[in-house]
Formats: sequence, structure tokens, C-alpha cells
Amino acid sequence: MRAFTRAVRDRLVPALLTAAGVSLLAAGLLHYGGNAQASPAGETPAASDVAVLPTPGFVVPSLPPVNGSAPPTVAPSPNPNRVATRVVIDQLGIDLPVIAQPNDNYPFCNVAMYLQAPGLVPPGNGGSVYIYAHARTGMFGPLYERAILGKSGGATSLKSMLVRVYTSDDLVFEYEITRVLPHVKPDSHFLDGPLAVKSETLWLQTSTGPNSTYPKLQVIAKPFFVDRTTHAAAHPKARPVICG
Repeated sequence: MRAFTRAVRDRLVPALLTAAGVSLLAAGLLHYGGNAQASPAGETPAASDVAVLPTPGFVVPSLPPVNGSAPPTVAPSPNPNRVATRVVIDQLGIDLPVIAQPNDNYPFCNVAMYLQAPGLVPPGNGGSVYIYAHARTGMFGPLYERAILGKSGGATSLKSMLVRVYTSDDLVFEYEITRVLPHVKPDSHFLDGPLAVKSETLWLQTSTGPNSTYPKLQVIAKPFFVDRTTHAAAHPKARPVICG
């Protein structure tokens, strides 16, 4: 039944969204396999590559139940106090608790972090959501392996993958990867791209090299689905550690 439901969602929901006319990383802080230092990155995506969505929130039809009853609609209100708590990409084996970025901007291992900066927002608030993690095994390493090392189909294989972001108010926001920027320059314009987007957009970021001079990898995703979830699913136990 789970496989059937997944298939219905993956095939039916895009058709529903099209028919309804619904359009549906922290910058420079990470290094591949090494210590992390502040290192900005900036490359502005074309407007056609990111989601266009009503601001500040959005409403997406939920999956119709198998029994044929009328589907519910989840319409999350904008909530500036909402925070991301978990990020999952099933196809890459990524499942990480999400915490606030450390005060000293030194990223932890074993978790992902959301970037706090003026103009960036939590999921469901009609702007850019920015989540980053190290390019290591168990973290965002699979993004690096595909986009930079060219494994398992390379960067193009990431497109259309679904990313789930859970939040502190027990919601799950699902996004579809639409664009991969494998070599974002580590310059002072690292937030130009995210801040230029005024509609709901998810940005994932990791590193491509061992120090701050290396480009950064950004993955851009547009809203696909939103639903309620359990408190347990939305609040995994975070066990951040200082990277060795």
C-alpha cells in the first residue's frame, strides 16, 4: 500500500498541479571533508529555474485517499517562528536533523543547519529557505558525489528528486529539485540568488573542496506538496558534534 500511495503521489499529483495551474547552501560555510570557515558563494539562477508561488504562503492539494473520499487541503499560514527540524532525500539516503547555525558560524557534523539571515525565511513563508550541511558521508555527501564527482548519473540525476523538510509545528514541506549549481563562486554575493527570489524556494548547499577558496554546490528546489505529520517525525533527536 505504501508503494502504491507513493506511486500515486509521484505521478498523479504533478498532473493535478499542472491542471490547477499551481506553480509550484549556509552560503560558503562548508568545506568537503575538512574544517569549516566562513566562505560566501553567489550565482543568481534564472527566474525560470525556480518556483513561482503566491507570497507569503501556499496551498497544495493533498493526495486523494485510496477510498475515493474527498481529499483534505493543508494550507499552512505564514509563521516566522516556524523552523526547519529535519531534511530527508530518500533517493540519496539523506535523513538529518536540522538545527540553527552555530553562533560562531562553525558548522557541526551529523546534522544539517538552516541559515539565519535577513531575507531568508522558514518553510511556508513565501521566500528562500536555506539549509546546508557538510559534504560528508551521512550528511550532504551524496549531493557532492553526484554533482561534483559525477557518480550515479551525475548532477542531472538529482533533478526531480523530492526533498522533505519537516518543521517545528509538525508540518512536512516537500520540494522538487529543479536546478543544480555545482560551481558557485565563493565571493561576497553569496545570497544574491536566494534574496532575489520572492517566492517559496528551497536551497540546499554543501562544499566542493577542503577550504574556503573552493566553489560551493547549491541545489534549488520548488514546492511540491505540504501535509501534516506527527510530532515524532518532525522532531528527531539532534546529536551535533564538532567535525574532526
